[in-house]
Order: sequence, then C-alpha cells, then structure tokens
Amino acid sequence: MSILKLGIPAGSLQDASVELFRRAGWKIEIQSRSYYPSIDDVEIECMTIRAQEMARYVADGVLDAGLTGYDWILETGADVHEVTELIFSKVSRRPVRWVLCVPEDSPVQSVKDLEGKRIATEVVGLTSRYLAEHGVSAKVEFSWGATEVKPPKLADAIVEVTETGSSLRANNLRIVDEILQSTTRFICNHDSWQDDWKRKKVQDIATMLQGAINAERNVYLLMNLKRESLLRTLDILPALQKPTISTLADDNWVAINTVVAESEVRALIPRLLEAGASGIVELPINKIIG
Repeated sequence: MSILKLGIPAGSLQDASVELFRRAGWKIEIQSRSYYPSIDDVEIECMTIRAQEMARYVADGVLDAGLTGYDWILETGADVHEVTELIFSKVSRRPVRWVLCVPEDSPVQSVKDLEGKRIATEVVGLTSRYLAEHGVSAKVEFSWGATEVKPPKLADAIVEVTETGSSLRANNLRIVDEILQSTTRFICNHDSWQDDWKRKKVQDIATMLQGAINAERNVYLLMNLKRESLLRTLDILPALQKPTISTLADDNWVAINTVVAESEVRALIPRLLEAGASGIVELPINKIIG
C-alpha cells in the first residue's frame, strides 16, 4: 500500500495545524515525547518537525509533504513544490510579519542607520539579504530565543516575527521596517509530486484543508418568507454566491438558503425579520469547497 509521509509543524503552529486537519476531516493525535502522531488515515504517516526545518526535509525527500511558513522556505532556500497557501497561524487568520525593531529611545530611524551595528535574529539569511538590498553592512547574529530582550545591551536591533505586536510593545520596541509577510504553505517534494498517487493524495488533502479555512467565520442561513417579500429580502442579503431559492408546498412561500459571514449575522437577522423572513435558522459550516 502506498504511504504519504506528512510533516506536521511542531511548536507554535502545531495545535492550529491539528485543529485545521480536524475540521478538514482527519483526526491527528500527538503523544507526548513522540515525533510520530497517529492519524485516522492508513495512507498517511505523520511526523512532527519544527517549521524552521520542514522545507529542508521535504526538499530532501525525508517527507513527501508538509506545512511550513513561506518565511522558512525562503530562509532555508529549499527547492520544494508549493501546493497551496493556507492563511492561518497560531493566533490569527492573517499573515505574520518579520519586522526590523529597535528600542523606543533608539536614534535609529531607518535601516541605513544600522551601518556597522549588531542585529539579532532567527532569520539570518533573510536579514542579510534585506541589508544587502539596502546597501547596509551590519553584523547579523543568530538568536537562540528571547530575541525581544536583547536590545540594547546585546544587540542594536532585532528582526523578529510578530502577529499582533503585543510582545514588541511589552518590550518597548519600535518597528523601523517590515521585511516580509509570511503565510503557511502546504509544500511537496518534487519527486513525490511527479508520483501520480502521491500527487492526488496531496491535492485531496489541500482541497479539504482549504475548504476548512474557507468555511471559517461563515455560517449557513435558512429562512422562509412570502414570495411577495422575496425581492426586498434579496436586496439586503449578502451571500457567498447567489442564494438558493426553493418553492415550498404553499406556492405563496419560498425558502432561502445562503452562506454569510458570521460577523454580519447579528445585524442581518433583525433586518431579515423586518423584510418578512421567518423560521430563520443559523448553522455552522465545516467546509466550503470550490
């Protein structure tokens, strides 16, 4: 039987990745002190790998496919096939940002002011290329952690990843420039992508993962209304696509099924009632495909 070797990112992305797979239809259970999670799919063998290393192991064929950040693909220079972009992270549903930061009271106002200075970061390659693009020569040191606390005594500046900026503010750091925005990517080994079975398996997984992401923050609305109220109801009804309209047993009544953003529901339902809708039902959505 063919097996797909799938990398699940360890660390900050692990819980979010496992939850995404759950909503996509796969149950992954990670045991403590084990690098081999169980999954309810006999065609998949999972392994947890740090996101920073994922692209390299996929490129080398140790894994057929895996999830990692676009930032780590660039940092490692790994030659992999990008299957799809998956916009999710450990905190939010927006890209993470790699930013150049200095202490609030630092005289540095632009990257040009860092000539000859010391910069601490986990992304030495990305930072070095960024400095070269701006014609700046500075010492870039790899940071093993707690990068935010290093300025000003251990470094003049840092390049660090952020989602909300709260950790930077807590450490009295000021953003000088944004170096890169990064999202999660589902990647595949080139040889594995050429294998018909593995490519189809990877494509199926990508479809379901993307469907789970598409469904997030959307809900399904069902309602009944008199036919005479249909046009004014459609005028106020936002929809992912055109709503489905069905005739009921009584020809004077119709049913409407549609998908709307969950954030709009609290303002939308009172307006639908005013327009003549009744029997409104809101349902959660697991996946939106296509």
